[in-house]
Amino acid sequence: MSTADTTTNTTDTTNTNSGSGSGSGSTTDTAVTPSAPGTGGPGPAGGAPGARSVVAVGTDEGRIGLRANLRHIGALARRNALQIKQDPESMFDVLLMPIIFTLLFVYVFGGSVGASLGGSRDDYVNYVIPGLMAMMGMNISMAVGTGVNDDFRKGVMDRFRTMPIARSSVLIAKIVVEIGRMLVAIAILLGMGFLLGMDIKTSALDVGAAVGLSLIFGASLMWIFILLGLTMKTAQAVQGVAMLVLMPMQFGSSIFAPTSTMPGWLQTFTDYNPLSNLADAARGLFNGGPVAHSVWMTLAWALAITVITAPLAVAKFRKKS
Repeated sequence: MSTADTTTNTTDTTNTNSGSGSGSGSTTDTAVTPSAPGTGGPGPAGGAPGARSVVAVGTDEGRIGLRANLRHIGALARRNALQIKQDPESMFDVLLMPIIFTLLFVYVFGGSVGASLGGSRDDYVNYVIPGLMAMMGMNISMAVGTGVNDDFRKGVMDRFRTMPIARSSVLIAKIVVEIGRMLVAIAILLGMGFLLGMDIKTSALDVGAAVGLSLIFGASLMWIFILLGLTMKTAQAVQGVAMLVLMPMQFGSSIFAPTSTMPGWLQTFTDYNPLSNLADAARGLFNGGPVAHSVWMTLAWALAITVITAPLAVAKFRKKS
């Protein structure tokens, strides 16, 4: 037999084997995409000219184990953290907002509100700093929504959705990094409070509990803003809608002043406002006093918000084009 005949038979055998394998009940849908010429990695991002790679499409989260899911979250969180390193200006809100708000409220409202509390500006510092912890979480959470919206506009999320990773891991990684940013903001806020004469009347454990409660509630709010970021068409729209939510919740609460002088209808609103519960809980953990009701109400709000909005956000992420 000639060399040409041998080559022909070998090719036919290979094609026959490939065809027989295509009908074997595969459980993962895949799409073959050409690699970009001249780049150094597989898939859409790289590969040798003419090479092809298999990219998972429509990966089912239920088939991804917990360990793999955590590994994906860690890798994506590292990617988000490196973005902050490359763009230090994105930390300006975290670094400057606690300083500006502390000085603004203490020196503008501290004298009058402090007197209404039966003390002075120094007493108002002890009142407003725990309340501002609740405000920090809500303002920083808004950045998650605009960031998700911007990633979709740039096509980053489309790339993530072609990878064999859990869809929720992309969103959870963003929340992990924003919790880190929130922790930095709270540390600066407490530093400003101590500089202005704040006096902790409880223990370091109570202060840590107040910080942890603020982080838990802030993380739950991030799901709301992620859902907004996935729903609105532009980052400006996300910011506009977010401000409509932020303003009444922040100023219609006990963050900045006691609610006893407010009209009855507004007091009813503040009683059910989760920011009031968080501010009162943090204030009790800092200054002493009953905290059980406020703590449990804050945790209940955080759980309810997460249970409702997290599945909606993940479902929206799956379907968004």
